[in-house]
Amino acid sequence: MMRLVSLDHVVLTVHDVERISRFYQDVLGMKEIVFGGGRRALHFGQQKINLQPVDVDHSPIAQEQMPGTADLCFLVESLDSAIARLRAASVTIVEGPVFRTGASSPILSVYIRDPDGNLIELSQPQDVVIASDERTDSKTPKKKPPKSNR
Repeated sequence: MMRLVSLDHVVLTVHDVERISRFYQDVLGMKEIVFGGGRRALHFGQQKINLQPVDVDHSPIAQEQMPGTADLCFLVESLDSAIARLRAASVTIVEGPVFRTGASSPILSVYIRDPDGNLIELSQPQDVVIASDERTDSKTPKKKPPKSNR
């Protein structure tokens, strides 16, 4: 049986590689890398986003090439810091902060758009405490709390 381990990279089709690269570097703090024949990508953490011009002439590529159709969510250490950076860069927050459901925990998110109109969600994972309705008295031994998956 095949088991997926993680996401390595995504490819973002763009109108203008330079403009998109500058936005992701200047606003989101990603680092640009150049690879394979001058192709450009944005690196952060253990992931990267390959930037592909809409008029690219190589194969294989996705069947439909359309800038502005991506919806990406990035986790941040501090949503307050992210909001401050967005404001300093005069980037409009289109929604949020709002609570959402993330892949591994609840998240608090704001939404922005990149220069091609892609929806970018910046999210801070939320620590969750699961309340118990169990009542204990002095005669009942206390149960150990469950181990966290975080």
